[in-house]
This record gives sequence, C-alpha cells and structure tokens, in this order.
Amino acid sequence: MSLVETRSRPLLGLILTGQFMAILDVSIVNVAAPTIQADLAASGAELQLIVAGYTIAYAMLLVTGARLGGRSGYRRWFLAGLAVFTVASLLCGIAPGAAALVAFRLLQGAGAALMVPQVLSLIQVAVPQAGRARALGIYAAVISLAAVGGQILGGLLVTLDLFGTSWRPIFLVNVPIGLVLLWLGARNLPADEPRPGRGLDLPGLLTLSLATSLVVVPLVLERGWAVMIAGGLVFAGFVVIQRRVAHPLIPGHLLRVPGLVAAGVAIFGVMAVYGGFLFSNALHLQNDLRDSPIRAGLTFVPMAAAFALVSLNWKRVPARLHRRLIVSSSVVVALGLVALAAVFSGGGHGLPYLLIVLAVIGAGMAGAFSPLMTVALARVAPADAPDASGLLAMMLQLGQVVGVAAFGTLFLSSGSISITMVCLAATAFASAVAASATSPSATR
Repeated sequence: MSLVETRSRPLLGLILTGQFMAILDVSIVNVAAPTIQADLAASGAELQLIVAGYTIAYAMLLVTGARLGGRSGYRRWFLAGLAVFTVASLLCGIAPGAAALVAFRLLQGAGAALMVPQVLSLIQVAVPQAGRARALGIYAAVISLAAVGGQILGGLLVTLDLFGTSWRPIFLVNVPIGLVLLWLGARNLPADEPRPGRGLDLPGLLTLSLATSLVVVPLVLERGWAVMIAGGLVFAGFVVIQRRVAHPLIPGHLLRVPGLVAAGVAIFGVMAVYGGFLFSNALHLQNDLRDSPIRAGLTFVPMAAAFALVSLNWKRVPARLHRRLIVSSSVVVALGLVALAAVFSGGGHGLPYLLIVLAVIGAGMAGAFSPLMTVALARVAPADAPDASGLLAMMLQLGQVVGVAAFGTLFLSSGSISITMVCLAATAFASAVAASATSPSATR
C-alpha cells in the first residue's frame, strides 16, 4: 500500500494543525492588539510590529524554509520549525515589554517559516492529483477557520483574563499544542528523503531577505521612502543573482509554469486585502465602536463560515468555469468592501447588514483563494514542489504583511474605516485583473 493510501489523511490532519497554529497567531493578536497596546504602553508603530513582525520574519524566510525542506527533508524542518515556534510562543507569553514582544514575535515568525512551507510541499508530493484540489480546499478552509478562530479565541482569552494574565494566554495556548504536535510528528511523519544536490543559494537568500525588510519595515513605521526605494533596488539585485547562480531560490523554469505567476500575484492581492481587512476592522470594532474583544471576534463568524463552506465546495463548479469563478469572486470581494464602507458610514455597527456583508466577503475570498492555489500548483512537477510551495507561501504571507502595514497605517492615520475599505476594494479589483491572466484550463 502506498504512502498516499496509508498516511495521507493522518498526515493532512497533523500538518494542517501546524498550519492552523501558524495562521492563528496572526489573527489572535489582531483582536488582542488594543489590550496589548494599553498594557505595554506600546506606540502605534510598536503595535503594528507586534502584529506584523511575525509575518515580516515569516515572509522573509519562507522560500528558505521551503528550500531547506526540499534539500534535507520535510519532516526534519517541519519539526524544527514547530519547536522554534513553540519556544517563541512561550517567550511571547512572558515578554516583559513591547520591544521584547516584537523580538519574540520575529523569532516566532522564523519558526513558522521553517514549518509552514513543508505543509504545501507535503500536500503536493504526498496527495495524488485527483485528491489534491480537495486537500487544497481543506487547506484554505483551515486558513479561514484559524483566522476567525483566532479572533474568537483571542477575544475569549482576553475577556476571561485568566489568573490576571490579560493577553498573555493568547501566546501560551500554543505551548501545549506545540508539544503534542512535536510528539505526534516524531512518531508519525514519513521519513525524509534528502536531496543533497540542491544548493541553498545563500546570496539569493540574503538579498531577498534584505529587500523584504527594506520595503516592509519602513512601511510599518510610516517613514523612510528612500529606504523603500533602496529595497526595490536590492530586489533588482536579487533578480540578477537568480539568473547567475547554479541553484536559485526561484528557478527560472518555475516562473514559466502556466498560471503560476499570475496566480501568485493574485494571491498576493487577496492576502493583502485579507490582512488589512482583519487588522483595521478589529481595531475599529474595539476602539471606535467600543466592542468587547469577544464580541469583536464573534462578529467575524459569518465571514469564516462562508469562507469554509465555499472552500470545501467550489470544485462542484465545472472546470471550464474556474477562471471565471476566481475573477468574479474577486469582484464580489471588492463590491462587498464598498458595501461595508457604506454600512460603517453611519457611525455604528449597521446590523444586520454588517453580518450579511461579512458573509459575502468571506464567500468571495474563498471563491478566489482556493481555486487560485489549485491553479498555481496544478502544473508544477513534484520535483519542483518545494520551490513552488515556498514561492506561493512567500506571496501569501508577504501579501498579508503588506496589507497589515499599508492598510493598517492608512486606518491609523486617517481614522476612517470607510476610506480604508474603499482602498481595500481597489486592491481586490486589481487582484481580479491579475486573476484574469491565469490559464483557463489549469484546474482541469
């Protein structure tokens, strides 16, 4: 009996739980952000780094994590990343101040960057083609449930204030889960099959990490346009390096896979909208509308339910319509965001319209994101799975951190949730344009 037949289901359960934890730690901080800011007297920039620092490190190191997994084994690096993530979660939970919490969040993001790329790689190589779209639909549903589950769990833990610990359990909850996953992973993950012939491309790693830092960090801190321009120049240097090294982080032939680049750009846009949406709305509900953390978290339940429902059922749409589904879903997200701006323009919650619009946005995001992941990976050879997984995971997480930084900065500086929603809608329309360039037959 093959590995797929005997181990794909428990394997999916194990690795997607790790994925769930990694996504949870983005959203669980969103809803706790006002409490953290008050407790640690954090500035606006420090608060954004507490939220986005995790995804900065995550985005910078994802391609490297994928390359390490492909070079010396998915099992080894999944467990190593999980161990770092678990230790960093403990340190975040006992952080004495804002600066320490930022540092530990960076470490936590580094651990996630080693762990998460192995998830997509294992799905790509361990799940057969016929079941891969279903597995990716579950993957997308896990992302949504983790995002909104983090909002609810974060709100609950902050509201309960267990033993007077305020926001700290939002990080400490990862520790027992991480320890259990480490034990199960050591016993059940398939043995590694290292491929030592694959180089690490240290120059590419350093230039890509530097370029990402130079662009994102000044964006978060609301200063340093010259530094951001320098980041663009460093990225150009990264492109030159990739053409000259023997084992580039992003092989040229991978970028020629039909649908991959267009899908990656669209995924970046969808996740930028997603990250900016969650961050700005969590702050608006608590700071402007005076919701409790738990109420703010529960507000997003319709969005998560719609996302999960569509993620698990979009394959029922005929294959010839998949590209249209992606484009139309992105347009639905944009229209939903415009509608949300109108709902909030009255200065209140706008119930029940708020919940209806959130469900529409969630359905639209799922109708775009889940097929996009399938389009991007449909024609990738198993040998290129680590590189493709790292590239897509980087686009996914970099889009999210840029969304938090750009739209979080817009919301904090303008004080207008409606203006922020309209700008997010424009980004969603841009994603629809990028999605229109994907291969129409890539999901067959």
